[in-house]
Amino acid sequence: MKHAEWKIAERLYFAQEKEQRSSRPAVRVALGGIIIGVLVMIVAISVVVGFKQEITQKVAGFGSHIQVVNFDNNSTYELQPIYVSDSLLHTIKGIPNVAYVSTFASKPGIIKTDSAFQGIVFKGTDYWDYFEQNIVEGTLPTATNEVLLSTELAKQLQLHVGDNLLCYFIQEDLRVRRLYIAGLYNTCMSELDKVFVLGDIALVRQLNTWKDNQVSGIEVLVDDFRQLENTTQAVYFATANRLDEDGNTLYTQNLQQLNPNIFGWLDLLDMNVVIIIVLMLCVSGFSIVTGLIILILDSIQLIGTLKALGADNQFVRRIFIYQAILLIGKGMLWGNVIGLGLCALQYFTHLIPLDAASYYVSYVPMAFPWGWWLVLNIGTLLLSWLILLAPSAIITQISPAKVMHFE
Repeated sequence: MKHAEWKIAERLYFAQEKEQRSSRPAVRVALGGIIIGVLVMIVAISVVVGFKQEITQKVAGFGSHIQVVNFDNNSTYELQPIYVSDSLLHTIKGIPNVAYVSTFASKPGIIKTDSAFQGIVFKGTDYWDYFEQNIVEGTLPTATNEVLLSTELAKQLQLHVGDNLLCYFIQEDLRVRRLYIAGLYNTCMSELDKVFVLGDIALVRQLNTWKDNQVSGIEVLVDDFRQLENTTQAVYFATANRLDEDGNTLYTQNLQQLNPNIFGWLDLLDMNVVIIIVLMLCVSGFSIVTGLIILILDSIQLIGTLKALGADNQFVRRIFIYQAILLIGKGMLWGNVIGLGLCALQYFTHLIPLDAASYYVSYVPMAFPWGWWLVLNIGTLLLSWLILLAPSAIITQISPAKVMHFE
């Protein structure tokens, strides 16, 4: 059964919407402030989380979430080889949160055509899922001499699918390989697209005269990126005490350690979201306080009457707090509906574009972090309730005698 305060608050609230009262425009402004505040907070969180997920996925596509390489490496791409046994791969695969384990081999080179030349890094891999999603023309390499080139690199060198190219690998004796372009990819990560050429790991082994179980390193993908640090530690402890056939020590690094600039930039986005949320909470809070004060002033005769009939201050305060909560609830409902609707619209249609050269994505990415959404709504509701306590104290200063004088 509803309390008397709640029944009175409902009657006042719905009467407020039906009757042409002086406070109606102000209440609508307060409602609009709440809707806008909730809407903007939802969109901001969805955009930032979506953007971070998209960039993380792109960077991981080129280098995985965790890499295990030779500890004695002194170059970023010309890596010293390690011997990889089936038992080592099996050990890493058994670590919780590890989704996939593969090997890779990389080697710097130069592509030369009749009109231009470009320094590149040839990466031999056996994991193609990410690049298969980003192929824009042609197919994945299926032979040792076939490669996957980025559209940016192909445009710069005036190459097309089906063309042959000469790739020079500089070592003690210069080696040249004629490669066939099987396909073109585009990830919008121009800094990486213009560097990496993807192909068969066997080509690097041939160039370096490595054995079949020698590679540049091991790549590990994880299921839950939030557990990356814990998984990195687990991989480290599983490999740090191992020596390969040549006595090489293994070294483990994760994506954030390998790309500190990119992830430092992404971390700055979190600060932007905090600022937006604080500003929107201030806007919503100001709207709530203004709306409640106007509701109280518009019902001052009712307050005096209730007090004259014996109602205490707490009883009357609860009436207007409940009335304000109904207003907040309506604002939050519409804010959620409109905010989630806009996010869904962008998620499915990619309506709002971005400059891929600047933002690494061609459209505004969206995500639906339901945990954050729940925290945002609960936090907004609790903070709004706390904000209501101060203006509702005005009621304690109103007496029946003052109301008569006010009238």
